[in-house]
Amino acid sequence: MDVVTLGETMVLFVPTETGPLKYIYQFNKHIGGAESNVAIGLSKLGVKAGWISKLGKDGFGDYIESFIRGEGVDVSQVKRDEEHPTGVFFKERVEIGESRIYYYRKGSAASFMDENDLDEQYIAQAKYLHITGITPGLSESCFRAVYKAIEIAKKHNLKIVFDPNIRFKVWNDKEQMKKIILDIASKSDILLPGLSEAKILLELSDEIDILNRFLDLGPEIVVLKVGEDGAYLGTREEITHISGYKVERIVDPIGAGDAFAAGFLAGLINGYTLKDAVRLANAAGAFALTVKGDVEGLPTWGDLEAFFGNNDGFTR
Repeated sequence: MDVVTLGETMVLFVPTETGPLKYIYQFNKHIGGAESNVAIGLSKLGVKAGWISKLGKDGFGDYIESFIRGEGVDVSQVKRDEEHPTGVFFKERVEIGESRIYYYRKGSAASFMDENDLDEQYIAQAKYLHITGITPGLSESCFRAVYKAIEIAKKHNLKIVFDPNIRFKVWNDKEQMKKIILDIASKSDILLPGLSEAKILLELSDEIDILNRFLDLGPEIVVLKVGEDGAYLGTREEITHISGYKVERIVDPIGAGDAFAAGFLAGLINGYTLKDAVRLANAAGAFALTVKGDVEGLPTWGDLEAFFGNNDGFTR
């Protein structure tokens, strides 16, 4: 396995029409979960990825496990819970402003994941551990699971990749959220924050100040995502801005950050330089904006080749 990740994936119901959920009667069924999105994105780019989680022993759990397995991700470490259901959430589509999300995940099977659900040898054989700031906010047991995974990764010399992925709705206390996410950031090797997240966590606005503060915490590499402007790559040696790719028509912004993470890790695993890995990440994130759906927009090498006219050497 190249990359192992852990976290909750839920069934996502997306209305067929825009407007308040009160007046919506038809939905399409999808899956949604940052960590499994990254695993699927990696698989589409030829990287061996494994996803650790818990699902209810129900039809929705069957659907999620089957879907993720079908995308080439190893799901051998997914456990099924007979007592607690698979989580679900709904998207409310609007013509003006951002879509709203309504979670029904309290008491879900994944929220009962704990440190005993982790197989040390399974994690140990990977090269990277990918985690997000969502999972430790789900419950005390999930918090323990994340820290145990970090402990295992450090013991076996895996690189820890951390995307803060702030979700206020999963945290009861904003200050506790900041404290925990910054602590995990300090234990990570690679940090992938978005600019808006960084402003919340550090209460800074300048990109260079943000990068330097994050680097002071401990990560070797910080990649600060700044939307269509691309990303800033920060290391102990230098800070560089890597231009992004302008997307004329954004179809769906959900999943772009996960595509970015998958692209960046795929680049590193394929031997790209850090700068080229960020360029690949920018390309993957831009492509994801052009397709509707959380995972449907995650690109293959062929997608990137077609989208960018094979001018950037991404398929070398």
